[in-house]
Amino acid sequence: MDMVNVKINGIAVSVPKGSTILEAARLAGVEIPTLCYLKDLNEIGACRMCMVEATGTRGLVTACVYPVAEGMEVQTNTAHVQKARKTTLELILSTHDKRCLSCERSTNCELQKLCKDYGVEVSGKFDGDRPRYELDTSTAHLVRDNNKCILCRRCVAACQQQFVSVIGANDRGFDTHIACAFEKPLADVPCVSCGQCVVACPTGALTDKDNTEAVWAALADPTKHVIVSTAPSIRATLGEAFGMPIGTNVEGKMVAALRRLGFDKVFDTDFGADLTIVEEANEFVSRVKNKGTLPMITSCSPGWVKFAEYYYPDLLGHLSSCKSPQQMTGAVIKTYYANKMGMNAKDIVNVSVMPCTAKKFEVTRDDQNAAGVPDIDIVITTRELARMIERAGLKFTALPDEEFDMPLGEDTGAAVIFGATGGVMEAALRTANDWLTGKDNKEVEFHEVRGTAGLKEATYNIAGMTVRVAVASGIASANYVMDTIRSGNAPWDFVEIMCCPGGCVNGGGQPIQPASVRSFTDLKALRAKALYDQDKDMPLRKSHESPIIKKLYEEFFDDGIGGHKAHHCLHTTYVARKKFK
Repeated sequence: MDMVNVKINGIAVSVPKGSTILEAARLAGVEIPTLCYLKDLNEIGACRMCMVEATGTRGLVTACVYPVAEGMEVQTNTAHVQKARKTTLELILSTHDKRCLSCERSTNCELQKLCKDYGVEVSGKFDGDRPRYELDTSTAHLVRDNNKCILCRRCVAACQQQFVSVIGANDRGFDTHIACAFEKPLADVPCVSCGQCVVACPTGALTDKDNTEAVWAALADPTKHVIVSTAPSIRATLGEAFGMPIGTNVEGKMVAALRRLGFDKVFDTDFGADLTIVEEANEFVSRVKNKGTLPMITSCSPGWVKFAEYYYPDLLGHLSSCKSPQQMTGAVIKTYYANKMGMNAKDIVNVSVMPCTAKKFEVTRDDQNAAGVPDIDIVITTRELARMIERAGLKFTALPDEEFDMPLGEDTGAAVIFGATGGVMEAALRTANDWLTGKDNKEVEFHEVRGTAGLKEATYNIAGMTVRVAVASGIASANYVMDTIRSGNAPWDFVEIMCCPGGCVNGGGQPIQPASVRSFTDLKALRAKALYDQDKDMPLRKSHESPIIKKLYEEFFDDGIGGHKAHHCLHTTYVARKKFK
């Protein structure tokens, strides 16, 4: 590899040829501020915060896109540089809604931090006309407030990466703003609700639609039995909201916090993941034996399902009819658990904590009401749960480790890894391998489907049968897979698709990390490792081995896996959606 020798603030550093000044500075231990930059996503030099002085250049240059050259000397903090950055911040603030006290992103806002670092206050230096925008609250999952937008275009890039591209820059000059085509509300365009734009945004311009007040109200209602269940990935990410290292498994503290918030029961959506696997694996085996529609595609990710309904309505028959773990958990609580406890399903409030903003949309879908009432009543994201914990005054890091309530707090390692791309496939393969071979196979790890790559393929020989699988994460990869299936040339039998790159650990509802972390840290890998580490140490690692799953079919779904009772409660349907309203 060709290397280039440069100096950053007098510090000698050798970097690969083609590196930017920003990358070279980072290797030298120097942080250069940015607002628009996200590595491999948005490298456009638009915000002008990363301006530096460099030999061989005229004036200031943008560090995020300017390549280094042999012998270049860079100064990142001269008086000229600092004045330019401060002026840029003052100009941004001149049209910015500065109601920081009530902003969801206060203390976790990249603009706010830079203003503090550079001593920029609301001075009125560049006061003048300021555009005013109505909030877009049309969707179930987010709020768009262009009054807080700084036109960094990170959200646009994230939407493009997701192969959806329903937002962009409208108008020109001073009137430029981020919106949908023809100023349509977000609910009237084929947005898949993934929320990747939210985690990319550096300010409070994009936030998840907050449902915490509804949760507080339910907890305060003595007539309601309020149950909370948490998705597999939450344990690997919630700690970040309280300053803990990325990839810390905080399952025990999370359960303790939920109990102290006042929930009547704290269950684990991992139970629903195990249930999903036995139904989904049964469906796959049935399709193989009965020459059903193949490849079969997983249906756990509501953003992916919504994408398929918009863009591939002709291929909906390939999707498994299984509800997601969230909805299965809710359905079982309001049927099996309610019956067992002698409760009316109408008196139960099911709250789910999810990594995914699309889950807020999923609960509004038809055919998600096994007991005649919604399976899940309220969805909050990891971020919303963190805000509830803070509001309650709980010192999260000091909480003891506690265990989920039984019986729906029991799970297996197969359920835990659902939160990572490839986890659903591996969990399904563990069960399908046992069922097709008729043996208790000791080898349960399928490493070929692990990792954060957008597309992974593998072939396995199970009971003399060749099983070809694919795992896709991110809508761009999903689009490739679906185009291949539509062409008739798909080489796969079973496909897992997750809407968000890297899977649920990188969902749109997860804790927001600043660009300085997102650009240079593999969040997906660190978070996923926490899940695989837990799986490795669990006594049960196959979904069909779960005692509560076995008991559920003995006591409630007594006509068996895939039977009529289970199908009524645990399966769903899909619809072709119009792209524009």
